[in-house]
Amino acid sequence: MSSRALGKDILEVEVTNISKHGIWLLAHDRELFMSYENFPWFKNVTVAKILNVEEPSPDHFYWPDLDVDLTAEIIEHPERFPLKAR
Repeated sequence: MSSRALGKDILEVEVTNISKHGIWLLAHDRELFMSYENFPWFKNVTVAKILNVEEPSPDHFYWPDLDVDLTAEIIEHPERFPLKAR
């Protein structure tokens, strides 16, 4: 008899904190911080829209309610990606 886990983990990515400074995203035991200065799309939206995040592929995050796509690299190194929406 085998006792292996069936299916896929459903909680691979989640928003763990929202503050006046930004958002913390937990993905695969790694916490990523997104400041509103670098990621302005999240500043004045509802909590529900921020919490609705998906991971369509590893380290690629998508907020369907905001139509925002980000990778872990963009989140960790926003200075490498200077273009921002206004």
